[in-house]
Amino acid sequence: MRLIRQDVLVHAGRKNALLRRWLQTWALTVEAAHWSNLDDVRATYPSADGVVLASGTVVSVFNVKGNEYRLLAWIDYSQAVVQVLEVLTHAEYDKDQWKSRY
Repeated sequence: MRLIRQDVLVHAGRKNALLRRWLQTWALTVEAAHWSNLDDVRATYPSADGVVLASGTVVSVFNVKGNEYRLLAWIDYSQAVVQVLEVLTHAEYDKDQWKSRY
């Protein structure tokens, strides 16, 4: 998969070293992946979810560091592209304000 918007990962990783390492590993895993659908994603990340927004956009949500953070991404399976949208704390994610941004 081609991973775009890695700057979001870099910015989020500045918060702490453990988060930075997890995000780096996730990025390497994504770049090596050949995902065709959410089931393929779940084979690697079992807790990944696809959240359908009011706009019709499906945002893939990854639990990060044992639920401390959520990584939001948009995946275009037909083009093999993963676009990083945001990395949020669990509390920020639960407020659902992110849903209106996409």
